[in-house]
Amino acid sequence: MSIRHGLLALLERGPRYGSQLRTEFESRTGATWPLNVGQVYTTLSRLERDGMVEQDGEDGSGHALYAITDPGRAELNSWFRTPVDRSNPPRDELAIKLAMAVGAPGVDIREVIQSQRHHTVQAMQDYTRLKARALGTEPVNRDEVAWLLVLEQLIFQTEAEARWLDHCEARLVRLSMLPPDEDTAAAPEPAAPVTGTAAGHPAEQR
Repeated sequence: MSIRHGLLALLERGPRYGSQLRTEFESRTGATWPLNVGQVYTTLSRLERDGMVEQDGEDGSGHALYAITDPGRAELNSWFRTPVDRSNPPRDELAIKLAMAVGAPGVDIREVIQSQRHHTVQAMQDYTRLKARALGTEPVNRDEVAWLLVLEQLIFQTEAEARWLDHCEARLVRLSMLPPDEDTAAAPEPAAPVTGTAAGHPAEQR
């Protein structure tokens, strides 16, 4: 998550102070990724150091205001135009857990999968209820639409995770049917990094 670019995007709408930026960031994302004021001011200090923002006086209550600069605006525009890099994906704790659980002594990996599936489905149901509540009234401002986009991404993500867990369980069933000597083949070569458009097709929009 780029807090740096998120703050620049908010400052593009006009000068803001630290706690105001935190409130607006959380409003846009439904507090899915909460910030604390310390994070905001640390990021603002780095942006100021890099010439992306500058201090712009104070508001009527004495809060120090920050404004985006031309280099900051250029950085923001570049971020919007540049696809999110998928060639070096972040570590995924669930994928690592299942990879380590395969063949681990005393670990029932199917139990691990079933436990995770229960949690994932519960999260998906919670997100779906939030979406239904959000759609109870038509979104009327940018913050409401932005939160709905984030919420739908979470729903698609948990749906994909549930399908992947089903796939993992099916693969383990096939593995259990192999003769012991075929169960110890050499590890495959690492996959080449994905470049360009990510493999596969994006989830169908609703």
